[in-house]
Amino acid sequence: MKRFFLFAVLCCLAGTAVVRAQVNTDISVFKAYQMSMPRVSQAFSQFNDVLKKEFEQKGLVYPPKDIYLRSFKAQNELEVWVKNPGADTFSFFKLYKVCALSGSLGPKRWEGDRQVPEGLYFINHFNPKSDFHLSMLVSYPNYSDMVLGNKDKPGGDIYIHGACYTVGCLPMTDNIIKELYILCLNARFQGQNNIPIHIFPTRFNKASVGFLAKEYGKDEDKHRFWLNLKAGYDYFEAHKKVLPVMYTKDGKYVF
Repeated sequence: MKRFFLFAVLCCLAGTAVVRAQVNTDISVFKAYQMSMPRVSQAFSQFNDVLKKEFEQKGLVYPPKDIYLRSFKAQNELEVWVKNPGADTFSFFKLYKVCALSGSLGPKRWEGDRQVPEGLYFINHFNPKSDFHLSMLVSYPNYSDMVLGNKDKPGGDIYIHGACYTVGCLPMTDNIIKELYILCLNARFQGQNNIPIHIFPTRFNKASVGFLAKEYGKDEDKHRFWLNLKAGYDYFEAHKKVLPVMYTKDGKYVF
């Protein structure tokens, strides 16, 4: 029995080692491919040292291993937060302007509605040959979107990208996307496979909540959805921690 147990433990350890080796290989291949792309290598040369200096000035470790993005549609803003190794909470790094916005306040519910999604997503795909210079894919639609929106044609292909044109994406201009792409890419190189990005209609402060109630109070679906999102916004504001994304059966986020 002891021999069997020892054998099982050794097999588990060996299996873990194989998985780690595969992950390291995958990251190496991914990094080699990205850095071989002219737009990426040029952006890296232009911004990597700049980002490193800005991180040092704010007491943050570069390259980052854990970053979090959140965007506010009404303010046309995108924030980057960073968690240092060993830290429990995120620290604010930088605010970027989103240069254009299509649609109106409210979630994306079907293909072709021109809406920028609202909800909790992540980035796990980087396109170094985008038609919009560089781009990072937002994981829309998620489970909530599929339950609350058009199940057959919810839409997709939502990116954070360069240029200043959008039909539902978050355009940053070419120069800003270079910096943001390198920042997120470095986190991916460090092993962060899924970079969370939370997209809100607005900052849920007292004034904004009053505005939403006044302008959209008769739209019960939007109001319920925003109250649900506000709980996630409030949690991060209070704790500076990002919770795992979970849903109820009817598509609500769980905080």
